[in-house]
Amino acid sequence: MELNWNDGGRFGSGFVGLTGDCVVRAIAIATGINYRDIYSEIGKASEKTPRNGVPTMVAGEFLASRQWNYTVGSLDNLSGDSLPLGIAVVELASKHRGRHGHYCTVIDHVVHDTWNPSEDDGLIVAGFWTCEAANANLVSGGEGASLGHRATGGDGGQDQEQSLTQKEFDKILHRLRSLDNTANNRASTDGEKRNALRMMQNLLLRHNLSREDISEKDNVDNVSFTKIACPVNGSRALAWEKALASYLTKEIFPMAWSFFSTKGHRTLFWFYGPVKDVQNCIALFRELLVTIAASAHLQYGGYTRGSGASYSEGYVRGLPKHESGQGESDQSSEAKAKAAVETALIQSRMIAVESAALQWLKFECGVELMSSRGSGRNQQDPAAEAKGKQHGAKHEVASPTGPPRITFRG
Repeated sequence: MELNWNDGGRFGSGFVGLTGDCVVRAIAIATGINYRDIYSEIGKASEKTPRNGVPTMVAGEFLASRQWNYTVGSLDNLSGDSLPLGIAVVELASKHRGRHGHYCTVIDHVVHDTWNPSEDDGLIVAGFWTCEAANANLVSGGEGASLGHRATGGDGGQDQEQSLTQKEFDKILHRLRSLDNTANNRASTDGEKRNALRMMQNLLLRHNLSREDISEKDNVDNVSFTKIACPVNGSRALAWEKALASYLTKEIFPMAWSFFSTKGHRTLFWFYGPVKDVQNCIALFRELLVTIAASAHLQYGGYTRGSGASYSEGYVRGLPKHESGQGESDQSSEAKAKAAVETALIQSRMIAVESAALQWLKFECGVELMSSRGSGRNQQDPAAEAKGKQHGAKHEVASPTGPPRITFRG
């Protein structure tokens, strides 16, 4: 089906940013009611902001109260054959579990939306609303329902004000992405990170944007996730192996996460998250596994129990960590405030990516994580642990060039 780009008057009403406002947008286009008025009324009815979706019942009650009638859909993909001529507010359902549906307006078999859902094979027509009065206005060229159709012009072109607003927003979004990359780039200096974060804060406040607008929608939804396993011998995960996985995901690759499982006589350490982060994290995990296990095996004859295990645990504890509060007492109040802002923004992004990664893990991989607590290990050797800690502190943690993996147990 043909697409006629139309935001329903969102930008013209002073809203900037990408959201899940398809219900408000579709109703505004179909009825000609001001976007802000619909946003406010539906928000009150659903008792939450419409920016992240609206319950079907709330949308239906809003339309029914304005003489729109519901027709059960064909359950086929969106096409001209599945809808009548005139104005229709279409409810699209997802074929796939765990994925949300969509609302859009179709006028004379032309989609009026910010994207074309007829090109998505995962969406089917669950039903649609039509209104005789709205279609009469459309035919007569009157006010009301035809307003949404005229907003972008019959030939698919946008009016000048809307086009300019969209271009300005695209520039702002591009600038925010660049600043966000600078703030989260390990190669950036502290000064560059602080400046980038300060400029981000100013832009976010000036244009009424939030971290959701640049993280959850633009960065997170477009992130490619993966899940890779590193197998080790033994039917249980050793304490130092779990500590090593935790160290890497917290200190070195904070955008990757891990869990472990067993398969037969082997333990699998799984790493998941953005593809590049996971690939680098698992490569370094393999290298450190070999290094620590080989060192413990040479000095104590093994690394699964006794002094060898204590040495390995100490080695992991001694690995270098990022200092978070160094020199904090000497900082000015302004520097402390900037540091707090930096920490909050980075934490916000990490939480958004982690949430998306967990959803991906659950719905795409069928994995739902559970917490467990194991018992402590006996026969600790403080001397071996201290020695391991000293060796670990001298280890320079860097991305490896090869994928060695552990092949023996002591």
